[in-house]
Amino acid sequence: MIDLKGKVAVVFGLANKRSIAWGIAQKLSEAGATLAICYQNERLKKEADALIPELKDAKAYQCDVSSDAEIEALFAQFKETYGTIHTVVHAVAFAPPDEIKNDFLLTSREGFRIAHDVSVYSLIAVSRAAVPLMTEGGSILTLTYYGSTKVFPNYNVMGVAKAALEATVRYLAASLGSKNIRVNAISAGPIKTLAARGIGDFSKILNAVEERAPLHRNVDQLEVGGAALFLSSDLASGITGEITYVDCGYNITGL
Repeated sequence: MIDLKGKVAVVFGLANKRSIAWGIAQKLSEAGATLAICYQNERLKKEADALIPELKDAKAYQCDVSSDAEIEALFAQFKETYGTIHTVVHAVAFAPPDEIKNDFLLTSREGFRIAHDVSVYSLIAVSRAAVPLMTEGGSILTLTYYGSTKVFPNYNVMGVAKAALEATVRYLAASLGSKNIRVNAISAGPIKTLAARGIGDFSKILNAVEERAPLHRNVDQLEVGGAALFLSSDLASGITGEITYVDCGYNITGL
């Protein structure tokens, strides 16, 4: 049993009970961590407020990670409330709908910028704000997808952003290793989240995984949460800069 009692974990990206962030939060909470759950805006506050009571010692905070001012204000709150944090989970990604549904050749300059700002740069911004509070070392985690490496229909600029995110994980791992802060990514298989609704023919991807993955099924949020719990714990003390696949083995298959 992994014990995170006395540890503080910050989880960005809660949208609703289907969020991967929620699966991770549940697993961290079960292990005894004190949770700070972050949602993007006032529209998502109701969802967060409804879920938070299910977690012991958890509080909800609003933060749009595309705003440096909001990130700075948030971590000032964390310093006052918690003093030290040990785990940061970055479960955030976004691209404008047209950039997902249109042919990749038609990707706009502004759409490309937004996708990379929200999905990639925000990891750097959040990490920079977190580091002064991670005085005991710790773990920074983000979420990626196999579309970073292989072409998936209707994933388009998000695949490019996820590739940049994975490179960012490696560079941050090199930057923060001397502070005993580990940086890793989980490449989760497709899951029916709010974000997944924006991907056309998403059911075809789910069916392909079920047919071809060695385990012949799709993963769920709690399985991703289990991997996140491991990577947040001392059991993973020697792991940094890595992409860990939690996709029922789909990524190893050819045909």
